[in-house]
Amino acid sequence: MEKTKKIKVGIVGLGPVGMILAVKFKEAGCDVSICDKDDFKLKKVREDGIILENALVSTTRFDNVYDSIVDMRAQDLDYLIFSLKSYQTIGAVKEAEQINTDKLTLVSAQNGIDVESLISATFGESKTLRMIINFAGNMRAPNIVRVSFVTPPNYVGSIDDNRTKEAQLLADTLNSIGFKTNKLDSFELVKGIWEKTILNASLSALCGVGRLTMAEAMADDDTVELIEQIINEGIDVAEKEKIRFSDDFVRKCMQYLKKGGDHFPSLSVDLINNRPTEIDYFNGKIVEYGKKHYVKTSLNLAFTNMVKAMTNKNVLNRFPGVEDELNKKIINKGLLEKNRSSIYYKEHNGFLGIDLGSAFTKFVVIDGNGTPVFRYILPTMNKDRHAMKNVLKSIYAAFLIKHSCATGYGRKHFNETDIIKTEINCAASGVAAFYPGEKNIIDIGGEDIKIIHTNNENLVANFYMNDKCAAGTGSFLEEISERAEINIEEMSSLAAHSSYNKELNSFCTVFAKTEIMTWVFDGMLKQDIARGIYISIANKVAKMKLFPNIPTYLIGGVVAHHPYISNILSEKFNKEINPVDNPQFVVAYGAATLAKENWLVNNIKELVTSESISN
Repeated sequence: MEKTKKIKVGIVGLGPVGMILAVKFKEAGCDVSICDKDDFKLKKVREDGIILENALVSTTRFDNVYDSIVDMRAQDLDYLIFSLKSYQTIGAVKEAEQINTDKLTLVSAQNGIDVESLISATFGESKTLRMIINFAGNMRAPNIVRVSFVTPPNYVGSIDDNRTKEAQLLADTLNSIGFKTNKLDSFELVKGIWEKTILNASLSALCGVGRLTMAEAMADDDTVELIEQIINEGIDVAEKEKIRFSDDFVRKCMQYLKKGGDHFPSLSVDLINNRPTEIDYFNGKIVEYGKKHYVKTSLNLAFTNMVKAMTNKNVLNRFPGVEDELNKKIINKGLLEKNRSSIYYKEHNGFLGIDLGSAFTKFVVIDGNGTPVFRYILPTMNKDRHAMKNVLKSIYAAFLIKHSCATGYGRKHFNETDIIKTEINCAASGVAAFYPGEKNIIDIGGEDIKIIHTNNENLVANFYMNDKCAAGTGSFLEEISERAEINIEEMSSLAAHSSYNKELNSFCTVFAKTEIMTWVFDGMLKQDIARGIYISIANKVAKMKLFPNIPTYLIGGVVAHHPYISNILSEKFNKEINPVDNPQFVVAYGAATLAKENWLVNNIKELVTSESISN
């Protein structure tokens, strides 16, 4: 008997929706090709696959990963799914024209009213399907999606009922793996699109303009009243389009929205991050259809115009005084000495160190004596490109920065500092400022473990790194603790109450997750699980070379949040291993000291003159 031919699916756009669909179609046995323009994201996907966490959990690898739609021509696709923002679609459609065939079915897996017309305008309504997506997530890393919710069913339909068989096949394929998807006829599809868009329009613009999370918006009586009125405007317009909703539709909408988490909707994130938005296909479409039927849509119009006015503009520059206020907030949060006047820091030399770690970016400013005066931290994978710029702008506005140094994971792609140095040298310099002489430095970071051996002159004599596997690192701890349902903030204190000595047999994150679940099913106490995880990390460190008979110090973000790990390491090596103060900032501090040294070599006369004047 001839085997059933594999369905060939191409997915354009690897945001949360695209990644989740790619994984699900692969799980369903399809031949999946994926495409995105982000080279770094594609590199991570090729190396480690797509990883789904939280509401969906899986790690899936793909053979066909492309940076161009044209490169997918050889795959002879049955379906090409667009999971892009609406403003990215026209360019992708033009490229997709080059791989069009008679059998190719185009699919819009996007939000908004009429967004599928961006595809059907080129390929025709008879070749175009539309999906209504009822799942969501956010990017925790370039190839990692934290799936925030899955609310089945999803829907798919042919927009003119010419490809109902193709729509049914798509639904059946996803249903075969329990990812419930219903096929709709064209009229039901339009109604579903309006329902979803009214929900999106009710919160997205409001949250973006007001800088409110969904939970914050739904917790305030005043904003709830606005939300209800936005929904009612959408209903009034939809009814003029012959779309009828149930009498309790508003109540159901409000119940659904109250379940929204403490995070921003996608459109709000784009607006806050000064990126283009899809407002024209959300509130803007309600306004457009309202004008068609002479229905007032005052609130939808107001939010549409506000979002448009703010889009592609630096919001800070639009309102006098706001930038100064943000600068003050950033500086006040990171300033270590609150009693000095702002004038003092503008009159004394400062030096900036930035550690661009895999998980977090750390900023440290030191004065001319090497004393830290400012510390600040940001998530490295924060999509808000302005967050980094705002911190840097605030630092340069508040301090007389003479020289700066970048280090860490992203230093080679960072052009905002005077020099760059390796994190090995910065770690050695940072620790040496407090603990000079020969020593071992254990640095447990987000993605790797390093052991650094410095000589009596505080120079790096040797260093060792773990293998490419992230076992034992911060990311490992985060994933394993989540699987064990242990609050990572409480993990260290839990372990301190255990004397259990069992360890994980596997250092592989995937297998370790399975092993952790066995511990949970066996009824092991959380404090014993926590200690067992730390023991496993200590054993990972023990496989690396630690020089005997010299002091050993512990640095990095892991020890900052898991101080009990120093106790486990001390037990393992039978010697005292202490974390340094502020261990997460030591490398950034070392970068600042190297910036000072580099500047001092080249500007000794200026330094002497300025310091003598200030004294």
